[in-house]
Amino acid sequence: MDINLTLIGQTIAMIVFVWFCMKFIWPPLIRAIDDRQRQIADGIAAGERGQQELAEARNGAEQVLQEARQKAVQVVDIAHRRSNELIGEAKQVAVAEGERLVTAARAEAGNETLRARDGLRRELAALVVAGTGRLLGREVDAKTHAALLDELATELGRQAPGNG
Repeated sequence: MDINLTLIGQTIAMIVFVWFCMKFIWPPLIRAIDDRQRQIADGIAAGERGQQELAEARNGAEQVLQEARQKAVQVVDIAHRRSNELIGEAKQVAVAEGERLVTAARAEAGNETLRARDGLRRELAALVVAGTGRLLGREVDAKTHAALLDELATELGRQAPGNG
């Protein structure tokens, strides 16, 4: 019976040992394992959230960069359009000023031409009257002389080329 009694004693000792382990050792180990599993799961979830937030941040950054690029392109386009408008306006002002200067120069040239013709007519008339006076052999008096000059100038003005 020694074997049986020993076997029963070992069984009872084993049952007490298992009960003691289940009562005092097993719950803290299970709690520690559960806490560690929870920490690992929380860490993995936090890592996944971090990855999602990183991906969202990258997308947001890409969108902001794309919007900034579009705005920069728009600003450059607006600047080009404005510069082209300013260049066009400057060209129009320059053309208008050039036309005004050409018109003024033509008018001045026309006035100078008329003054020169008028002067030449008077000189020609004076020469004709002087020549006529010599041909006639006498000098024409001042009053008759002025009347002849005016009449001759008028006659030359009507016959001058370009006057119609």
